Amino acid sequence: MPLGLYIAIPFCRTKCAYCNFASDVFSRAVFDNYVKRLCAEIEHSTQTAQQMGAPIDLSVGSIYLGGGTPTLLEVAQLERVFVTIRQIFTVQRDAEITVECAPGTLSAEMLDALARCGVNRVSLGVQSFVDKEAASVGRLHKSQTVFDDVARLRATGMTNINVDLIAGLPHQTQESWRESLGQLIATGVPHASVYLLEVDEDSRLGRELMAGGQKYHAHFVPEEEVMADLYDIACDRLNDAGILQYEISNFAQMGFESKHNLKYWTRQPYLGFGVDAHSMLVVRDGEAVRFSNPDSLQEYLSGKPVTTTRIDREMALEERFFLGLRLNQGVDVKHLEQEFPELFAGQRSVIAELVGEALLEQQGSTIRLSNQGRLLSNEVFERFLTTTPS
Repeated sequence: MPLGLYIAIPFCRTKCAYCNFASDVFSRAVFDNYVKRLCAEIEHSTQTAQQMGAPIDLSVGSIYLGGGTPTLLEVAQLERVFVTIRQIFTVQRDAEITVECAPGTLSAEMLDALARCGVNRVSLGVQSFVDKEAASVGRLHKSQTVFDDVARLRATGMTNINVDLIAGLPHQTQESWRESLGQLIATGVPHASVYLLEVDEDSRLGRELMAGGQKYHAHFVPEEEVMADLYDIACDRLNDAGILQYEISNFAQMGFESKHNLKYWTRQPYLGFGVDAHSMLVVRDGEAVRFSNPDSLQEYLSGKPVTTTRIDREMALEERFFLGLRLNQGVDVKHLEQEFPELFAGQRSVIAELVGEALLEQQGSTIRLSNQGRLLSNEVFERFLTTTPS
């Protein structure tokens, strides 16, 4: 089965207050060392797979450069990464190749480089089309910057464009959220990702919210009930505009669903390279191995070993539920019962309970999240967990 490749570029112009990723502002002097380490890791892909006891197909169906902001790299550095990938792997002619970009980072030279590297999909981290909201969390662009970038991408022939939005930013109201959604629809992009603001200790805004403080405009963050309403509004507006929901946070016109992200949700094999990058390779009979790089740039550059988790059949069944249920198409329980006959019985009561609580809907042998289930998806997924990874 063709691989997906994820390449982490952890460099940012500024660290956004809501961000809980392993990315930050670093001196450009670090970039060359990082790219050198990254390319060495890519070159050792076959050896890594052998060490994990998992055979790999060197054919690649999708590549995703995420961040951080990959377009902060020098053109030569970006091209070196793609050259290394193509030296080791066979990239399919119809492979989806995505690069994340912060609005305002697409120079003419970078646009030319993306085309030379075969990039055919760009994801713009917009978060809000309301300038006040974007500025409150450290975004450096204006809404007009997004429209300009979309126009410049289209001028190069790029039509597969995603825009990210976050529901729950400081100062956000239903009125301003509707404005952002309207602007997104007006761009004509065929894909949108809508995320609820994550409140945890891994971001500055999250820590301030948990502490009840006012830094980073934390006291202007909407209540959870309002965030839930914003999510519902997004689902209705985007679906009405023909940008159809196919996953909890993702919406697309027909044929523009993210091939790379679908690999994650359907448990297809993928390799991740770079800081905090994660990988999953199938071993046999549903069993798999997951491994991840350190989330510290210094530890990654020093060669700290990966963290490994072996996925047995019981854990594999759990993953089929909580990953598959992210998709609107849901999960075929009859198929899972045939694949995991010795394990499935224990999940029947969980399914019945969740259907009874109106968190799951069942049609024939297919179960899927209800509207309420999507808002409480983490609670639903936890109900399917019977094991704790060691």
